[in-house]
Amino acid sequence: MQQHVKVLAVLHIVLGGLGVLAALIVMLVFGGIAAVLGLSEQTAGAGDIASPWIGVLGAVIMIVVLVISLPGLIAGIGLLSYQPWARILTIVLSAVELPAFPIHTALGIYGLWVLLSNEGSALFARPATPARA
Repeated sequence: MQQHVKVLAVLHIVLGGLGVLAALIVMLVFGGIAAVLGLSEQTAGAGDIASPWIGVLGAVIMIVVLVISLPGLIAGIGLLSYQPWARILTIVLSAVELPAFPIHTALGIYGLWVLLSNEGSALFARPATPARA
């Protein structure tokens, strides 16, 4: 089951990393379009109006993609070191990913299977520390 947890972690890291990369590309593209419109002489007054809105739209899209991608990236990193919080975060993410057919549905089912199994949950169990009197 350790191998399954590592595979799940790598999948979350890769998909989260691709999401962060996509967010940066969106910001570069929308920022570039806004800059070109702002500097263009042919659009006269229209570029002055549209340019800030295109920049804001790009920023909003980037923030949304980052909010979706970063938890998976963080969960994947935590899974590699068998952190209990990463197991809980990944279970929540796996349940949320189920409707996003087909890739995220498969990842969600796989994540739930790995982390909710007896062997998977045993990997994240911390030994109880004795209470000091």
